Amino acid sequence: MDGSSAVVVGGGIGGLAAAIGLHRIGWQVTVVERASTLEDAGAGISLAANGLRALDELGVGEAVRNASRGQYSGGTRTPRGGWLARMDGSALERAVGTPIMGIPRSTLHRLLRDALPAEALRIGAEADSLQQIHPGTVRVGCGNTVLDADLVVAADGIGSPMRSRLFPAHPGPAYSGSTVLRAITEHPVDPGTDFELTWGPGAEFGHIALPDGRAEWHAVLNLPAGTRFADPLAELRRRFRTWHDPIPALLDATRPTAVLHHDVHELRTPLPSYTAGRTALLGDAAHAMTPNLGQGACQALEDAVTLATAPTVQAGLAHYDAERRPRGQAVARAARQAGRMGQQLSHPVAIALRNTAMRLTPSRAATRMILRHHAWVPPRLD
Repeated sequence: MDGSSAVVVGGGIGGLAAAIGLHRIGWQVTVVERASTLEDAGAGISLAANGLRALDELGVGEAVRNASRGQYSGGTRTPRGGWLARMDGSALERAVGTPIMGIPRSTLHRLLRDALPAEALRIGAEADSLQQIHPGTVRVGCGNTVLDADLVVAADGIGSPMRSRLFPAHPGPAYSGSTVLRAITEHPVDPGTDFELTWGPGAEFGHIALPDGRAEWHAVLNLPAGTRFADPLAELRRRFRTWHDPIPALLDATRPTAVLHHDVHELRTPLPSYTAGRTALLGDAAHAMTPNLGQGACQALEDAVTLATAPTVQAGLAHYDAERRPRGQAVARAARQAGRMGQQLSHPVAIALRNTAMRLTPSRAATRMILRHHAWVPPRLD
């Protein structure tokens, strides 16, 4: 794109990736992150082929792969340990060139930050105003500082204040009905497989094996929004005490203080546009989705590459909205449906029907369903 400067509001995965893309095509980029320290909080994350291809185009794919572990073995199970579906990571690799890769979220954040000049990051600076001062310039206020730019990228998360300013009539995020607890084990463990999901009535437990031998685990529960536990780890041990190995072992290998707990929200009402003036919404600010397809970060990475690939700002923003809004909103709908048919199911008859259907689905058909989301090819950055 033409132009020379951009302000990216939000220093998460999508914001950093957008900054890298614009920096690679010669722009001066400033990332404004309201957190005063970058503590690299978070558990693990899975990256599918579409996200990895986007990272390749941004120039950081090799570094991310080197810090990740491929997911070749595993699948979906019942609480007693029976298999509903086996994952064939080798078949997926043959189809799209890579298996799904597991990486600590903190490592991914660090690798993305390392791809930017240190002076591009403004930590502890909250964007508190947004103003189009004339047709070619937009101004972001950060306390006593103002930043003028040719483009603003709103990558400030699911509760995006920027989105609220740009689309004040939009209802914002809605609670999905599920809450998630997650952590990385304190020391190496052997979970037996690279990746697993286990579905019980209104509950899911999953793990990702990480390259250093530790494992990330997550537990998703159907609960009212705002539910919290005095001792989250003890509560999970109680709820999952009869579930198959290695679930109890993963919980036993975790420090109580390492457990993170977040309610799962989504943008159930689609945005009418991913752009407004010279501002583009990106990642969760544009299309926050449930995690049931593992596509949240991958869609943000797709956003980032697409944003940087048009010849002019105006044409680029129109192209970005036309390319990203249909796909991002379609993936969000698919993720919501996957949750309703997976972790959120609680009626015994519905669970039995789903489990039977999964056991009868040929592995090739399951792989084709995955490819609908993974088989995305990024545009080239010039």
